[in-house]
Amino acid sequence: MEKTLEIDGRKVRFKSTAATTLRYKKQFGREYFADLLKMYPLVKLQEQGKDIQNMEYEVMKYIDFEVLYNITWVLAKTADKSLSEPVEWLDTFDEFPLMEILPELQELIEKSVGTKKK
Repeated sequence: MEKTLEIDGRKVRFKSTAATTLRYKKQFGREYFADLLKMYPLVKLQEQGKDIQNMEYEVMKYIDFEVLYNITWVLAKTADKSLSEPVEWLDTFDEFPLMEILPELQELIEKSVGTKKK
């Protein structure tokens, strides 16, 4: 699955494939699924109707921003193999509204961990 978003005035492609989780581990040396599970408290807050884009302390204390940036990068890298390393890639943006980008990538993230039931 693939999606294109406009970030800082340019189009950025994101993609989720069967290799996404392996690419994440190869790049960051951490388990993709374990890092996603760290975000579960954030999901619970969202389910309770909390505004996760409002960045109050109640929300921020549950967010590991490094994990979120890493997931965003790996989805972009899956779509474009020529991307530079995560920090260098992020340095190419003047603005990178992560909390606006993540909801747009939610379906791609779900596809990377989802299963099909028969």
